Amino acid sequence: MRKRCEGKVKAEYGSKLLQRLSSDLTLKYGKGFGIDNIERMRRFYLLFPKSATLWRKLSWSHYRMLLRVKDKEARGFYISMAEKEGWGAHELDRQISSLLYERLALSKNKNALPSKAKSSSPNPEEQIKDPYVLEFLSLKEEKKYSESQIEQALIDHLQEFLLELGKGYAFVARQKRISINNEHYYVDLVFYNRALGCLILIDVKSGKFTHADAGQMNFYLNYFRENEVMQGENEPIGIVLCTEKDNTFVKYSLGGMSNRIFASKYHLGLPSPEDLKKVVEKTKREIEYKQE
Repeated sequence: MRKRCEGKVKAEYGSKLLQRLSSDLTLKYGKGFGIDNIERMRRFYLLFPKSATLWRKLSWSHYRMLLRVKDKEARGFYISMAEKEGWGAHELDRQISSLLYERLALSKNKNALPSKAKSSSPNPEEQIKDPYVLEFLSLKEEKKYSESQIEQALIDHLQEFLLELGKGYAFVARQKRISINNEHYYVDLVFYNRALGCLILIDVKSGKFTHADAGQMNFYLNYFRENEVMQGENEPIGIVLCTEKDNTFVKYSLGGMSNRIFASKYHLGLPSPEDLKKVVEKTKREIEYKQE
């Protein structure tokens, strides 16, 4: 009981001290010294006590976003990415809210992520995300959309989609036609990745990943490897974007294929951090189980 009373007294004292400090600073320097801002300044000092640790290219708005990141390794990752990718404060806020650090940690060693942010890796497993968060499309997740509608929305928001894809992506084509014996087939989206040095084919699905999706993408990649890849480029990579997937089913569908194909889920809305963390933990357990 005594400890509880002492805690209450300290809280009240601290609150009054902040109010007085806020009033004094506002009187002396003007606006910008509200209690909330002073709390942020205190947290900023505790997280970055030495000015040498600050990144000059980041603004106070950036650091305000970074104050929300409690994990030290995750914070270092976002700082490095924001500087390297040239993210504005708004994009940094989106990437933190969509748990980019945790999403990239799904299929790789979490401890290696901060170093990954500092140097582009030629490994596609470290470049392809799962899941992708497409909340910028402004499509309702509970509503059913056709594949062409989702594809059109991605084209309409191409700049945001390129940022979500990651570093070094350039748009090449939409509905790229493949013609064989007077029959025509179309690849939804084609990109080029500078870090990987290859074409990236994306097939958009409005439902669950199936073995037919794997076969279709394998067909596209075989054609592109023989007819579209230029001298000096690496072999193309395929990504099947789907709303659902079973990792065991994906394993058997893609097993034995010579081409590199990835099945990644996408969210049309921004899941809560709690929901995304559940997805992260579930996927990590599945990966650890397979490695045993």
